[in-house]
Amino acid sequence: MLSVGAALLGARVRGEEIDPAAVALARANAASAGVSVEFVAGDVQSSGPRFDTVVMNPPFGAQKRHADEPFWEAAFARADRAIYAFSLAASRTFIERRAVASAAQIEVTRPVRWGLARTFPHHRKRSVEIPVDLWVLRRATDL
Repeated sequence: MLSVGAALLGARVRGEEIDPAAVALARANAASAGVSVEFVAGDVQSSGPRFDTVVMNPPFGAQKRHADEPFWEAAFARADRAIYAFSLAASRTFIERRAVASAAQIEVTRPVRWGLARTFPHHRKRSVEIPVDLWVLRRATDL
């Protein structure tokens, strides 16, 4: 949905996803919205092209500790100007340290309301609020 939203705003977009079924769904969503998005099935940990801006909603690392870190590493390695992302609040220290190491300026860190509906069999409640932050980071050379 982030890819479709960016395309609706006029961006040239490439969406990356490891799950081929999710890629097919994303393509259908883009077509339904009437926008052109290049979707590719691929692993974020493999090297890939550089981008002006990375927009992402990585796994939060709640089920598998540090599951979000490869996504942040890829974003810092591949974004030339900016990163827009959502992350668990518990990842703040990691992201702040990684931003400093990558010469990125933290422009915004803002808590957002994030209601997670019952998604997995182990979820007991209909929905829960989880502590999530919106991040906007820019390369220091772009300020």
